[in-house]
Amino acid sequence: MVEFVEEIVELSLLYDFYGEMLDDHKKKIFEDYVLNDLSLAEIADEEGISRQGVHDIVKRCTKKLKEYESALHLVEKFQDMKEKLTEVTELLNKETETDSNTDIQKAKRLLNEVIAEL
Repeated sequence: MVEFVEEIVELSLLYDFYGEMLDDHKKKIFEDYVLNDLSLAEIADEEGISRQGVHDIVKRCTKKLKEYESALHLVEKFQDMKEKLTEVTELLNKETETDSNTDIQKAKRLLNEVIAEL
């Protein structure tokens, strides 16, 4: 079950970055399966295609999204940046717990805003 959840999280993240590169029909099916948690049968009924057809589209989309990531590494860069920003914030918090320097406080606030937006 944990592996399934991790796969869905990974696919959701890949979709966030590269989903617009899929055609509308495939995007709708992929969204319904991964993001909306519909079954293959539910999607097949809605789209008027077979369960196998839905399964094939989901597999092809997954493969395509992973190929985009292999070429562009946007998700990897995003996660790396988020980790680094989190570390900077933790360091600032540790180093400035008693510091009243307004510039450092402002930096901490801005870093927290950036992390929240990522």
